[in-house]
Amino acid sequence: MITTILKSATLLLFFLVSLPLTAQDFQAKAYYMSKTSIDMDNFGRPGMSEEQKKQIAERMKSMLEKTYVLNFNKTESNYKEEEKLEAPGQGQGARFRGIMSSFTGGNQYKNIKEKAFLQDQELFGKQFLIKDSLPQINWVMGSETKQIGQYMCFKATATIPDTNFDFTRFRRRSQHTTPQQDSTQTKEPETNNSEKLIQVEAWYTLQIPISQGPGEYWGLPGLILEVSAGRTTVLCSKIVINPSEKVVINKPSKGKEVTKLEYQEILEKKMKELRENFRGRGRGGRRG
Repeated sequence: MITTILKSATLLLFFLVSLPLTAQDFQAKAYYMSKTSIDMDNFGRPGMSEEQKKQIAERMKSMLEKTYVLNFNKTESNYKEEEKLEAPGQGQGARFRGIMSSFTGGNQYKNIKEKAFLQDQELFGKQFLIKDSLPQINWVMGSETKQIGQYMCFKATATIPDTNFDFTRFRRRSQHTTPQQDSTQTKEPETNNSEKLIQVEAWYTLQIPISQGPGEYWGLPGLILEVSAGRTTVLCSKIVINPSEKVVINKPSKGKEVTKLEYQEILEKKMKELRENFRGRGRGGRRG
């Protein structure tokens, strides 16, 4: 009985705090930090030393730490990476970052009322416009809570398809793998990223009762402030409610229009070409 009363009081408090957000002209900005780790045991060429792996990991660390801004109102949002100034003498790093940018999401637009999703995506100089419906996420909401900044957050979990780029797929196949090993009963058929499933843990706040979040995440009764999926964690660092300067929600419109699945197929083809190129260079190097 006491627990029920406390829960009701908590929900009432969130409701009272959230009343200003019900204004028709509500708009806000949320800033997020994203960090991604790489399993170095499955990355790079066979025989790479631990010291070499460590050097590569340090070099890639800054490339895998990004900041984003989510501009949103009651129905729409725009999620975009903040651009970084390139430090002097980082030519090689800039080239590698350019390759990586082709495998990371561009400007993303969500409309939760129309269930619409748009993404501006460049792939090795070619512009695409990914146009699809918002992915339906079957959240399981729990009672666990934690504080993120000034906001009380609730935990939710889900299992979703993994559409993120996997760097380990550039790893060359082991020379010790034989056709017989490849044809064992435990062999799994090759699939694209969209067919892999990952566990997602999200933390949302009822103090901002807007069903938005970073990237493609949405569908909870409050703004998602933190989300972990696979090796990536995204955490909100600051929220500005109804800023003095009007929030602009850009809607991507340029590029060849494709669905998410069609783009994944194009990406898989490009990845295959890159792997073949890397293998060809390796064979050429051994001959020399």
